Formats: sequence, structure tokens, C-alpha cells
Amino acid sequence: MDEQFDRQKSFGWMINVVASQAAKNLETELAKHDFPRSLWPTMMCLWEKEGVTQREIAQIAKVENSTTTRIIDKLEILGLVERRDDPNSRRSYRIYLTEAGRDLKGTLQPLALKVNKEILDVLDPKEQDEMIRLLQKMMPTSI
Repeated sequence: MDEQFDRQKSFGWMINVVASQAAKNLETELAKHDFPRSLWPTMMCLWEKEGVTQREIAQIAKVENSTTTRIIDKLEILGLVERRDDPNSRRSYRIYLTEAGRDLKGTLQPLALKVNKEILDVLDPKEQDEMIRLLQKMMPTSI
């Protein structure tokens, strides 16, 4: 018997709808601080670990290297990051947060927590923990 596609039971469709709503909500919150959502993944990476290369940021954030270059350029113009020579390679730079970039963490990360909470609030705490556990299990190991 052939399995029929049912959009209402499609994991891919449902996860995409939920992710799109979360992204839209985050964009709305970040806009209140004049911060574009496109810069968010790079800042998240740098708040976790500074001194990484542009290539490492691209791999972690799951964006193209050329996109990462443009994002770092924007963040540098905004005074949130700085490029420093890589002592191991004359052709690459290490990316570091400025003081302003570090300070922004306290303003922006609570917005992401708020968005996540709003999305997960339809589940009870035990279901929320289980949802996160299952999604972590599904994540590619390279992240």
C-alpha cells in the first residue's frame, strides 16, 4: 500500500511553518532595536565563542561563506565586531566582538528567549523538554 502525503501530518511542512513563525516573531522583536534578523546567527555564534574564522562562522550558522563576509562587513560598520589577523594564516582573520557587540547580548538574547517561550507555551513543561530533546536528537552532528 502506498503511503499518501498528508500536509497536516507532514513533519517537514509543520516544522517549516513553526520555524517561519518563530523567525517572523524574532524579526519583529529585533526590529524594535533596529537590529536585522539576518545578523542574528552570526552574533549568536560570536556570543558563544569569539576568535573564530569567517569560515567557522559560516559552518556553524549554516550560511554561505560569501554571505558571512557581507554580514561581518555590516557588523564591523555597526561597530559590533572587529577582524584581527589570524596568527596561523596570512589569508584569514579571526572575528572578535567589540564591547558594544558583547553588550548587545544582554539586550537581544532575552528577545530570542521570549520568542521561544511563546512558541513553546502551547506545550506543558514536560512536553517542552521532550520537544527540545527530540529536536536535538535530529540535529546534524556538525552543528
